[in-house]
Amino acid sequence: MEKPTFYYVYILQSKINTDRFYIGFTENIENRLKDHNSGKDPHTSKYKPWRIKTAIAFTDRQKALDFERYLKTKSGRAFAKKRL
Repeated sequence: MEKPTFYYVYILQSKINTDRFYIGFTENIENRLKDHNSGKDPHTSKYKPWRIKTAIAFTDRQKALDFERYLKTKSGRAFAKKRL
C-alpha cells in the first residue's frame, strides 16, 4: 500500500514572546521547525525559538494551501485564536 503524502498547515508560537504566532505550510514539519529555529526564515528569525502550537495534516495539497490562506485572514486569525 502506498504511503500517503501529508501537507501540513501549522501555527508556531514564539517561546520568548508568547503573543507572537506564525502560520505556515509545509510537507515536512520537523525540518520546517528546524529552519524557523535556526533563523533561515526572515519572517520568524526575530522571535525564535518557536514551538508548534497546532499542526493540521491534509492529504489534499490545495485544501491545505486554502486553509493556510484562510488562517491568515482576519476571520481566520479569530478562528485560530478561539479554536486552535
